[in-house]
Amino acid sequence: MNLVIDIGNTLVKSAVIESDRIIDQRRTANVTDYFIDRLLADYPSIDKAIVASTGTGGERVCGMLGGRVDYLLHFSSDTAIPLENGYGSPQTLGADRLASAVGAQTLYGRRNMLIVDFGTAITYDVVADGVFLGGNISLGLGSRLRALHEYTAKLPLCEPTDAVMLFGTDTESAIEQGAMSGIAYETEGYIAAIGAKYDDLCIIFTGGDAKYFVKRIKNTIFANCDLTVYGLNIILEYNATRSIE
Repeated sequence: MNLVIDIGNTLVKSAVIESDRIIDQRRTANVTDYFIDRLLADYPSIDKAIVASTGTGGERVCGMLGGRVDYLLHFSSDTAIPLENGYGSPQTLGADRLASAVGAQTLYGRRNMLIVDFGTAITYDVVADGVFLGGNISLGLGSRLRALHEYTAKLPLCEPTDAVMLFGTDTESAIEQGAMSGIAYETEGYIAAIGAKYDDLCIIFTGGDAKYFVKRIKNTIFANCDLTVYGLNIILEYNATRSIE
């Protein structure tokens, strides 16, 4: 049984995985000793764990797990992965971006892919011929809505909506549709430009806000909100096997 801990920009996500199936997922603002104690008490069969972080906190969490699992992996730019990394500065590449690419290749095969992760930031990453080539980083939906509120005098703080409108009919809907349509048009632009360069492009949406954009964007899209967790688990198993060999 495996434990995956993904320390993101806003939240820490954990997943307990057995036989490639997620059986438990939890979120917290901060990992504490109590949080780890409860996880290991609820699932005493956990014997392998991976910790990944887009910022800081990875070493601290590894310290909490040290000696409590048989195999512990702190994912870094030096970690072996079953995917060639062609990024120019691998030491600055977010763990979530690389893990999602590994997960996508395993799930959808060795093909040309555009992976769009809708989180605090939106990342647009390209994998072609089994190589992670890189991508772009943009402002996420929640960040856009907060910016409109915080950097203006009177605009309210709005929330994402399932409503799809060509334009808003009041201030709140104008903000909601403006932020969400802006992301949709941006994403469609990337799909068109990258699809023109790479044949038979597979488009994959992931991240917490992906659900808002699947129906807004008219393309054949695979949606998998657990892609990063799945990829981290693959990386964990890949390295654990190598250590035995």
